[in-house]
Amino acid sequence: MAIFEGRFTDTGGLRIAVVVARFNDLVTGKLLSGCLDCLGRHGIDIGSGDGSGSAQLDVAWVPGSYEIPLVAQRLAASGRYQVVITLGAVIRGDTPHFDVVVAEVSKGVAAVSRATGVPVIFGVLTTDTLQQALERAGIKSNLGWNYALQALEMGSLMAALPD
Repeated sequence: MAIFEGRFTDTGGLRIAVVVARFNDLVTGKLLSGCLDCLGRHGIDIGSGDGSGSAQLDVAWVPGSYEIPLVAQRLAASGRYQVVITLGAVIRGDTPHFDVVVAEVSKGVAAVSRATGVPVIFGVLTTDTLQQALERAGIKSNLGWNYALQALEMGSLMAALPD
């Protein structure tokens, strides 16, 4: 019996792309900060601290969460990255817009991963209030850190799986 598991070490050969939504950037900026902190502490070259100038990490900004799947697909299909992390925040309002955006971004991200074979980490917060989003982006804990760990584990796991 073979057991396959991802690891959080030996990250030297891993290339990661992060797709971040500008909408709700008060939240997504904090998620990105937590994500980069985790990656840096686990041996990923994060360049100047924002992903620029890195040999292992690229960051792409998109207008909102709805645009995340398209850019994630382009990056995943490029063959340049072993894993893509998506970061966004969709906060419920008084209209059905929330439901539409959440449904499309979640289906889109899953479809990218299946179509390309590249793990795409779903780091899009879906909350009822701004306060809930802020709690998940650093007030109580920073889920950006968790998404980075998932990326490291999945990148390592995919490399360990047989073809």
